[in-house]
Amino acid sequence: MSKYSILVATDLTDESLHLLKTAPDVDLQIVPPQSKTIRPHLAATQALIARDDVLIDTDLLDNAPQLKLIGRVSAGLGGIDIESATKRGIIVMNTPGTSAISAGEHTLALMLALSRRLVTTHNSIKDGWWLLDRKRQIGTQLFNKTLGIIGLGRVGHVVAQRCLAFGMHILAYDPYLAEDQVDDDRITLVGLRELLQRSDFVSIHVAATPETRGMFNESLVRLMKPGARLINTAFGGVMDENAVAEALKDGHLAGVALDVYAQEPPYSSPLLGMENVIHTPHIGENTREATQDLSLQIVQQVLDALRGADYRNVVNLPFMPGIDFETIRPYLVLAERMGMILHVLARHPVRRVAVEYRGDELAGLVKPLTVALLKGLLTPSLGESVSYINAPILASERGIQLTQAKGLKTGEYINLVSCQVTLEDGEEIIMAGTLLDRKEPHIVQLNEYRMNFVPEGNLLIMGSFDQPGVIGKVGTLMATNNINIASWHTGRSERGGNTLTVLTLDQTLPDAVMQALLTQDFIRHAHQVEL
Repeated sequence: MSKYSILVATDLTDESLHLLKTAPDVDLQIVPPQSKTIRPHLAATQALIARDDVLIDTDLLDNAPQLKLIGRVSAGLGGIDIESATKRGIIVMNTPGTSAISAGEHTLALMLALSRRLVTTHNSIKDGWWLLDRKRQIGTQLFNKTLGIIGLGRVGHVVAQRCLAFGMHILAYDPYLAEDQVDDDRITLVGLRELLQRSDFVSIHVAATPETRGMFNESLVRLMKPGARLINTAFGGVMDENAVAEALKDGHLAGVALDVYAQEPPYSSPLLGMENVIHTPHIGENTREATQDLSLQIVQQVLDALRGADYRNVVNLPFMPGIDFETIRPYLVLAERMGMILHVLARHPVRRVAVEYRGDELAGLVKPLTVALLKGLLTPSLGESVSYINAPILASERGIQLTQAKGLKTGEYINLVSCQVTLEDGEEIIMAGTLLDRKEPHIVQLNEYRMNFVPEGNLLIMGSFDQPGVIGKVGTLMATNNINIASWHTGRSERGGNTLTVLTLDQTLPDAVMQALLTQDFIRHAHQVEL
């Protein structure tokens, strides 16, 4: 019997290690998670199980010629060069959702600690004082208070259900959920502004994506109800710590609890040392139960995949039989980036995606290209949890209907990827793309506008009225703010009507410049997307 060589470079529970040690088809090696201890064992390794303290880059992969599978003991995928792994035909899998209960309960612990000032009262007794200042140590009840949950995913849902038991009123903001997808009528979906203005407690549970990074800025902090308390167990990059610190200093916020930080360890955080801030060192999933579940899940996934029995939580697309990955990869990139642009343009939740593929080159690629498009559509909101494997499931869970179309009103190209998305309000968006020299993706149509631009870099998509001076005014605005325009592509529906322009910029527009652009009388709308 041939054996699978599995290298474990992290701590796993005894029960999960027992599964590996007693498997008759496994040759197990266990090493500390350090490059110098891992490298000597890579030559014969077929599966590597590790956490994010092991950097799996091109250099490591070059030293692992027999590697078939990478198993990440967490939902996050940072530190793994997924593109290089995919080129080598290496499966990359993670363990999403396993620690939702642990992270949710930790959020409740922080909320209770904030409301009853547990840390300061504990320290008071520890320092020899018994209710030295009773008014200063006064707490607040959770009962009848309003909790605002930003991101109603797995963890957010756990928090909501437990807070309902406290008699709290639950508001939730999640732009990618419709009201009929919330399974408890005691949870009310609202806009972000309303949530912040009404909530006594705000808890953040969004995925780490370019869209959510820096999301909770000074403007949002100042929209919060005076005297509210803020909790973040999601990821540190979502929050402007300086803005939060200022809001605590001037009394706008009554307290903050954090398990995650912009930089970890957070030695330079302005929130360190503040009396009304509770800190924990990124331990939201650090429970015996979550550790056991994560360990067992990754071991079982790795064994099933190596044996060809099942492929759960695989986040990259394996080579397809008979088709060279390098040949189809440009089309996958095209479809995924089309989905990302559609996400930015959609002003309401997507309810239907109709796809059409024309040309001999696209024969047999309907499924992978459709999955790539869905992955691009969902990734800006759901982050790294979206994969080529689970994108159709996640789309279905969000009420997105998928169909094949025929006769979409798109241009005449030999090989063309086309789609039409229908939004919740009935609006439709049509997009089409193709490859130049079978390598470079190009978007050739957006609705009625014939275009030709490369979907990469910092894009500004701008709808305007067809009138003289637009190019000059936009160019002047960019030049004044030292922003270079790399390319400019405009399509118009008719002379004197509406135009659609796509600019490639050398950098993302700052908020102030975007606001200045939106105030121009010739602008109908403007969106940014980073590809």
